[in-house]
Amino acid sequence: MDIQVIKELMNEFKEAELTKLALKCEAFELTLEKEKEIISVGAQQIPSASAAYPSVTMNCGIDTMADKEVNIEKKHIVSPMVGTFYASNTPGGEPFIKIGSKVKKGDIVCIIEAMKLMNEVEAEIEGEIVEILASNEQMVEYAQPLFVIK
Repeated sequence: MDIQVIKELMNEFKEAELTKLALKCEAFELTLEKEKEIISVGAQQIPSASAAYPSVTMNCGIDTMADKEVNIEKKHIVSPMVGTFYASNTPGGEPFIKIGSKVKKGDIVCIIEAMKLMNEVEAEIEGEIVEILASNEQMVEYAQPLFVIK
């Protein structure tokens, strides 16, 4: 692999939202990794949803960056605390989001009840909901994935 291609790859990785990239091509292997971003929510520190490691694949036989094939996989919206998951703000009400819903940064995606306090969980990334991993009134753990987003 050409050194100029590697430099371009490193520059693009630096500017991307990716936190880890591993590239293996015959006898050549390259791993790039950034520190996880920590987002402060109230008095707690939680890992950012973008801290999930997306999978990246590249076509290694190509000598130019313009021809690279990058496939960014799904990310997760995680629970910021331990508590009870609620999909809507009222019992039997319309859920905040459904599979196929488009969410923007800051949109409310669910409520987590902890110690009789209702905490709205906001999306930290934009995308489309492809899977809902928690069911209504289910107990969830800190940093447990609640939604799959792409």
